[in-house]
Amino acid sequence: MTPRIAFAIVAALACGSAWSNEAQSENLQSDVPALRSSARAEAVTTAVPAGTDGPLPVIEVAAPAPLPETIDLTYESAEIFQHLRRGFAMPNISNSLVLHHQQWYLNRPDYLRRMITRSSRYLHFIIVELDKRGMPLEIALLPMVESAYNPTAYSRSHASGLWQFVPATGKQYKLEQNWWVDERRDIVASTGAALDYLQYIYELHGDWHLALASYNWGEGAVKRAIEKNQAKGLPTDYASLTMPNETRHYVPKLQALKNIFSNATLMSQLGLPEIINRPYFATVGTPRPMDVKTAARLANMPVDEFMALNPSHNRPVMKADTPVVLPADK
Repeated sequence: MTPRIAFAIVAALACGSAWSNEAQSENLQSDVPALRSSARAEAVTTAVPAGTDGPLPVIEVAAPAPLPETIDLTYESAEIFQHLRRGFAMPNISNSLVLHHQQWYLNRPDYLRRMITRSSRYLHFIIVELDKRGMPLEIALLPMVESAYNPTAYSRSHASGLWQFVPATGKQYKLEQNWWVDERRDIVASTGAALDYLQYIYELHGDWHLALASYNWGEGAVKRAIEKNQAKGLPTDYASLTMPNETRHYVPKLQALKNIFSNATLMSQLGLPEIINRPYFATVGTPRPMDVKTAARLANMPVDEFMALNPSHNRPVMKADTPVVLPADK
């Protein structure tokens, strides 16, 4: 047995005691044309109490190789994950928590397929927005950690949408929340707000892992944790801070997904669908109020699919001057 495999086995056995929910429930389901293979889009609750599944089999997946400092984000690929890999720019982390979550995902390929199927509507748009800002493309995987790419996900802490904004932070970033709409569920508006917020906390800390911890825990809490370590003469990087269990697992989950999606051969072995790298939707205006069912009928698409692209509406009627998101081919 090589030292590397021996370490993986020991690490997997050592990290089985910690876990938190991966995603909230949802009820969206449709066939997605942009996928070369499709799966029923549904949510699962992924809390795994200790001892439920028994020991996790160990499959060693190496972390992605370090990328060059200059990344060509203008590269056009026929497939989304090829483009994603070229834009991964965050430093890699490797520890027992990463291995634990990596094995958790690898043991549930059906869950990964459902998550990718849901994401196929939104990934191209999010990646284009990240490319415009020069931000690491790992951020496009963050809704997998936050909501499993369910735009109607709602948590016990009242966070909502793909990016799981709580009401106060949503208002801070001008996401409208009223009788008509909740823009925390709006794909375009919430993505812009999430990227603005992530850019702000990255500039605050100068470190993407600390920025992600702040996104999950709050920038004030991370700032206080850093100050406590500074007062004790301790390191102030993500791995060295004392933080809640959920935040301690947050970046390792993202790294685990990054490791899996960085390995094209592994994705093929797991039967994970590919996503064609092209716009899935476009936005049009509505000059007058319109019934949601009528809008779906005029677009010649099922109401469920229409609502998957326009999940922010609280009422069956959309008010005038509301942007409507439609598949690009509609």
